[in-house]
Amino acid sequence: MMYADTSRRGRPFSKDPAVVRYAGHYWLYHSIPPFGEGYTHNGWGAPPAWAPHRGWAIGIARSDDLETWVKVGEILPTAGHEENGICAPGAVVLQGRVHLFYQTYGNGPKDAICHAASSDGLHFVRDATNPVFRAAGDWNCGRAIDADVVVDGDRLLLYFATRDPTMTTQMLGVAAATLDSGFGRATWQQLCDAPILAPELPWEQECIEAPAVLKHEGRFFMFYGGAYNNCPQQIGCAFSDDGVKWRRLSLEPFLPNGKPGSWNACESGHPYVFVDEAVADNGVAADDETAADGGVTYLFFQGNCDLGLTWQISKRRIVWRGGYPYLEEA
Repeated sequence: MMYADTSRRGRPFSKDPAVVRYAGHYWLYHSIPPFGEGYTHNGWGAPPAWAPHRGWAIGIARSDDLETWVKVGEILPTAGHEENGICAPGAVVLQGRVHLFYQTYGNGPKDAICHAASSDGLHFVRDATNPVFRAAGDWNCGRAIDADVVVDGDRLLLYFATRDPTMTTQMLGVAAATLDSGFGRATWQQLCDAPILAPELPWEQECIEAPAVLKHEGRFFMFYGGAYNNCPQQIGCAFSDDGVKWRRLSLEPFLPNGKPGSWNACESGHPYVFVDEAVADNGVAADDETAADGGVTYLFFQGNCDLGLTWQISKRRIVWRGGYPYLEEA
């Protein structure tokens, strides 16, 4: 599977995937770039009049099989805190609606996480209290980006990336809100007073970002991007018993960048983990414990081979053995 939007720059460019199943379809929410020269209104919504060529936005694609994706819409930034752009959505289906947690863009340490919800997967109503979350504490600069959410009992855990006060090192934190809270600004409680995961390994360089979290057999697993884009960014994995204290699964990347000449030679990055509960058990390998979670697990991620001139989204299947994740052999 390969997917990328070409409508804004005339070349493939889609990043930061998030996937849910809703209303009988699969939905892919992802970052799309500002309009390139010569590209303006494309049928999905004109760029805002106050910023005709500025502003990352969120693209929406739909599929019936997780393989073939068709673009069906865009979520454009609005004036105010979104005017420089929005991107990097995290998605979850709760109480019959799709909830997006996405970031503002281009505001440095002031970038924050916003919330919107939809009853059809396509049209979203923004939270009146946006942005709903910024990082707190003297260990970070206040920035919060790359949101991902996971249900844990009666609460929703919000994972985010932030930077140290010098804006040099990217690292992760976590907050929580009850499922009946509405997820507005006043509902979130930060659960950490230090990074829950920060770069330590040589391949992680100065960055851990894009947390992608799920629960398997009562344990949390996080897939994350290590190193900044094209350095190369590669995907690591960590696990936790409480969602706050984390240990790395390995000292090596879970999913490395590709070999020279491959489509992801410059990066395998910004992961998102999706459990497809619609897949029948007879599609599960005999040595895969996926059935315990009621579906098949996929790791979506972004990659490129030209140092970011283009970006494409793909996926790999994850199989579970002995309670731990493994990449299915290609």
